[in-house]
Amino acid sequence: MDADLEGFRDAVKRFVDAEIVPHNERWRKQQHVDRDTWNKAGEMGILLADIPEEYGGSGGTFAHQAIVFEELSFSGDTAFGIHVHAIVAHYLLNQGTEEQKRTYLPKLASGEMVAAIAMTEPGAGSDLKGIRTTAKLEGDHYVLHGSKTFISNGYLADLILVVAKTDPEAGSKGISLMLLETKNCGDGFRVGRILEKVGQKGQDTCELFFDGARVPRENVLGGVEGKGFVQLMTELPYERVIVGIAGVAAIEKALALTIEHTKERKAFGQALIELQNTRFVLAEIKTEATVARTFIDRCIVDMLEGRMDTELASMAKYWITDLQCKVVDQCVQLFGGYGYMLEYPIAQLYVDARVQRIYGGANEIMKEIISRSL
Repeated sequence: MDADLEGFRDAVKRFVDAEIVPHNERWRKQQHVDRDTWNKAGEMGILLADIPEEYGGSGGTFAHQAIVFEELSFSGDTAFGIHVHAIVAHYLLNQGTEEQKRTYLPKLASGEMVAAIAMTEPGAGSDLKGIRTTAKLEGDHYVLHGSKTFISNGYLADLILVVAKTDPEAGSKGISLMLLETKNCGDGFRVGRILEKVGQKGQDTCELFFDGARVPRENVLGGVEGKGFVQLMTELPYERVIVGIAGVAAIEKALALTIEHTKERKAFGQALIELQNTRFVLAEIKTEATVARTFIDRCIVDMLEGRMDTELASMAKYWITDLQCKVVDQCVQLFGGYGYMLEYPIAQLYVDARVQRIYGGANEIMKEIISRSL
């Protein structure tokens, strides 16, 4: 952190406090954020904080983008799908053609377009080789058939990075990533219902259906078929570090809320924090939070210096999200019955945390990836 980053954090925090936090309850009821929130965030320059200015981004580093993720998570927000949006932008920046970058990145940076990535299918989650959605070239367009599920930003998305098989017989070498514009793909694309989740209810997680949706030939990411699996493996560490960043901020928020509560709440004639068990539990959580913060800061530095690898990103994703669920559960216990009431932020942190261990690659898959480096 330096003066520039501290000033940026202050601006982001003010934006989150003014434009995100006051609307969270309403967004949970309507199951998506307001569309104009994306435009406001674009005007603030926080949608693509680490994308170069020549492509419409804010020209910052990964540290700037990490601050955005931290402040959103610390505020308790899980509705504003900026994480997925930023992930798609990095696929474009690192894997796209020059024309694709100049066409789409400025629109993503301004909020004119909202991005989603469509990997998961009803029968294929962490096993990306098992996807069945196909993209067949017919003339100047690919025609897509298949379905996707659990797609964040699916309801509002204008640009969807679709994982599809362009050669079903070629295994992982037959997978391509397709840039589908939802308003320009014909009648063969349909957004299904917004799914009713346990938590993160303000996030528009949807089913998507492709029944002849059309994608221009030039919209294969990178311009060449068959590179999709390698592109996915290359970019997934960015996503997994983001999940870890959000997890650490949630841990720190849960700890702060619980310390405040135990200082105010009385039991047996004294504040909860005066009881030895409470103090010891909080001492353990503070230690774990400090270790997690030290670890994720190291990961951020590795991202900045270009040395992040798949194994370390997998460690961050699995260990921090496991810890997040454990810590928030302990904090709920210290809140007692109040911790089970959704009007208390700790309860919302509890229901929102569980999926962290699933998306971005299930934690069991993270362990498998790490084990391959032994």
